[in-house]
Amino acid sequence: MKKIIARMVAQEDLNFLLTNRIPRLLLTRFMGWFSKIEQPLVRDLSIALWRLFSGLDLREAAKQNFVSMHDCFTRELKPGARPLEADPNLLVSPCDAIVGACGRVENGLLIQAKGFAYRLQDLLHEPQLVAAYANGTYATLRLTSAMYHRFHAPHDCTIEQVTYISGDTWNVNPIALKRIERLYCRNERAILRTRLAAGGHQITLVPVAAILVASIRLHCADVLLHLKYRGPQHIACDVRVAKGQEMGWFEHGSTIIVFAPPGFERCAAVEAGARLRMGEALMHLPMPALPLAALP
Repeated sequence: MKKIIARMVAQEDLNFLLTNRIPRLLLTRFMGWFSKIEQPLVRDLSIALWRLFSGLDLREAAKQNFVSMHDCFTRELKPGARPLEADPNLLVSPCDAIVGACGRVENGLLIQAKGFAYRLQDLLHEPQLVAAYANGTYATLRLTSAMYHRFHAPHDCTIEQVTYISGDTWNVNPIALKRIERLYCRNERAILRTRLAAGGHQITLVPVAAILVASIRLHCADVLLHLKYRGPQHIACDVRVAKGQEMGWFEHGSTIIVFAPPGFERCAAVEAGARLRMGEALMHLPMPALPLAALP
């Protein structure tokens, strides 16, 4: 048993060194360029290697012929591939993901990984948002490299503002999450403030970029948010989106943290390690107050 544990630790050390003790920003910029090469041999070899090491499955993709590896990264799915939970009392997962930490924000803290907490203030920076979610519910949704990389509206809502925060590109895999404190607060990220049509609740999505990713495309903002972006940090929006409507995509895979105010409850199936698909139930909306006439 000791030998097995030692071997696992050694493998984690090697994984950590390979994915984090390298020139992350330089490699990320190189990968952004390389993935867009449209030369057939480069494209085919790249996708073949990706399939070999990640278990990439393209059967649900809307097309099978891609002009580049980037085109494959940002693929769309066939119609109907992600059935949408239509119950208006449910917030749905905005993406395909593995659930990381989830639960209540307590004393302004939330969990990154077992034994590692971080401050809501360090992630969001905005006092109004920190106050709104001080005792709220959150779910950390991690996208792996082989997953579908587009993300969608968790409910009928209006996107009110996008805040871009430039940062590092640490890997967000479980090994790094257990070793790098405040990792999400260090990485590049966007903060999407939305207002639900139902009840006016404020829901915030935080897409966090990572190594080899560091590019986030949003339909509501006519800019590409990436390491070279030098535009305004705050981008005002007034864009309505329907539940399940596409909001944007990552260039590869990363993480989305969903925040809901007090009164929202995560669904029973949403727990650390669970796999979710876009459109599946994520959280229960607060029950509407009964009208006076309906009270006993």
